[in-house]
Amino acid sequence: MKDRVSKEIMAAMKAKDKPRLNVLRYLKKLFIENDTSKKPIAEMEIVISYAKKVKDSLSLYPEGSPQAEEIKVEVEILAEYLPEQMDQEKVIQIISDIVSGLDSPNMGAVMKELSPQIKGKFDGKLASQLVLAALKS
Repeated sequence: MKDRVSKEIMAAMKAKDKPRLNVLRYLKKLFIENDTSKKPIAEMEIVISYAKKVKDSLSLYPEGSPQAEEIKVEVEILAEYLPEQMDQEKVIQIISDIVSGLDSPNMGAVMKELSPQIKGKFDGKLASQLVLAALKS
């Protein structure tokens, strides 16, 4: 993934695509920091974490503001590097399978099994709401 980002930085420079260039440069910086850290993590984990932070920061700005529009562009660029997103029906099916497989299902136990399966592929907050709904029924 690092090589892909480096190549796309060059392409963004040639195309003078400043928003894309800024996102890719920051992503490359995160990769370099990870390479030099004591406990490096997978590159995909870095992208997922960065995308989550960017999405969360969107709520800090009013809708339609220039900052909110810039963040939306960042989210679109980062989406190209994230794993394919899961649809809600599939997540609901996974949740029901987990709940039926547990002796005494509770929020913590279900989320513990669900989280690794959906990480980066589905919104965690929405997943926890779906788990709560499944446990109530």
